[in-house]
Amino acid sequence: MLTKLLVGHFRCFERFEADFQPGCNVLVGANGLGKTSMLEAACLLLRLQSPRTTRLAEVVRHEQRGLLVDGFFNGAHLQFYYSTERKKLALDSVEQRTATEYLRCGRVMWFSNADVDIVREGGEVRRRFMDFVASQMEPTYRKALRDYDRALRSRNLLLKAPIPAWKQIHAFDEPLLSAGQILMQTRQELVTALRPLAQLSHNNISGARERLDFTYQPNATAAFPAALHAAQAEDARLRQTTVGPHRDELSLTLATRPATLGSEGQQRTLVLALRLAAANLLEAHFGAPPLLLLDDIFGELDLARRTALLEQLPKNSQQLIATTQREWLPPALNANVLELQRAD
Repeated sequence: MLTKLLVGHFRCFERFEADFQPGCNVLVGANGLGKTSMLEAACLLLRLQSPRTTRLAEVVRHEQRGLLVDGFFNGAHLQFYYSTERKKLALDSVEQRTATEYLRCGRVMWFSNADVDIVREGGEVRRRFMDFVASQMEPTYRKALRDYDRALRSRNLLLKAPIPAWKQIHAFDEPLLSAGQILMQTRQELVTALRPLAQLSHNNISGARERLDFTYQPNATAAFPAALHAAQAEDARLRQTTVGPHRDELSLTLATRPATLGSEGQQRTLVLALRLAAANLLEAHFGAPPLLLLDDIFGELDLARRTALLEQLPKNSQQLIATTQREWLPPALNANVLELQRAD
């Protein structure tokens, strides 16, 4: 579990420190006091990425050069410093040359009101969800994703030339294909494993009112190498790589209809089921539940769904819950409550 978290120059915080206990920890305070930022910092500490942005420069406090997150998880001392000039990782006060050992320390699952965008927004949001889970399940996935993005950016840059130099462009085909195959295989395995868990969670939260289903839809419907070769003319016309995992989809349905047609309550239940399924999958894979970060989601749920969600959280998990009100907390939670106050 996460026992201590310290942040410096992070979002609204010049410096903030908190201690946590096993089980349920609730951060209570008005909007704008940094509850969400504390949950974000916990995710950044364990996974070296923010669930709210892909650009860590946005997380650094205004007019500061860099940020620090520091904490203890399962007895390990984790430290991450970030600035636009450099990054520094330390595990038990030993600087790490790579993130491999550091990232083995803990897993995280994030729940937020913004998760409804998984249903409503474009494929990039759904790919980000798959990537967030897959990178925790499979150690090679994170490197493959970075290798793919690097090859894709280089290939697209060359495609934007007035006259594409195909010999140079094709030099990036092999790393694109090699990393892309890992992404597609891992995503397919992930979705296959998630489906029954998500359907069970969805039934329990919704009262089995409608059936949830989803399928992984790779953009390269044929073999990836053949699809990439066949797309050469289209790549030249649009001046970008038009085939590959960067255009994969996760197709979501409720009662055989596209989930985008569901009500707001149905859509929110769907994404909760996805997050719960991912948390349960991580627990089954590693033999221990991930740290659960729940950002002010209970106010959007009626009493029945709120109770069902609490009952569905992995047993023995540690939870950090951000909320503006504490009245709804069931006494049985035995929560450790941290009150955030506005500075004078």
